[in-house]
Amino acid sequence: AGRVMSRTEAAGKRNRKTGEIIKPGKVNTEMMLEWLNNKGVGLRGGGLDESPHAYRRLPDVLSAQSSTIEVLHTLRPLIVVMAGANEFDPYKD
Repeated sequence: AGRVMSRTEAAGKRNRKTGEIIKPGKVNTEMMLEWLNNKGVGLRGGGLDESPHAYRRLPDVLSAQSSTIEVLHTLRPLIVVMAGANEFDPYKD
């Protein structure tokens, strides 16, 4: 798996009805936006549960698979577009 922390661990837990923070997450908006800005990646939508902080780094993933794959090209994202935090996403687990 590519995650190093769960969605709840990253974003925290909120009361769905009131929006009250029950347990804060390990990632905040400033952290996420700073990371994306430093990498030159634009973000539209998305929430803290999908922050880059919640995922393994690509070189680590590729290294773990090095005996089974040959990397020909590595793509670098310029922009990431996701459903916003206030939008219903039927594909989110």
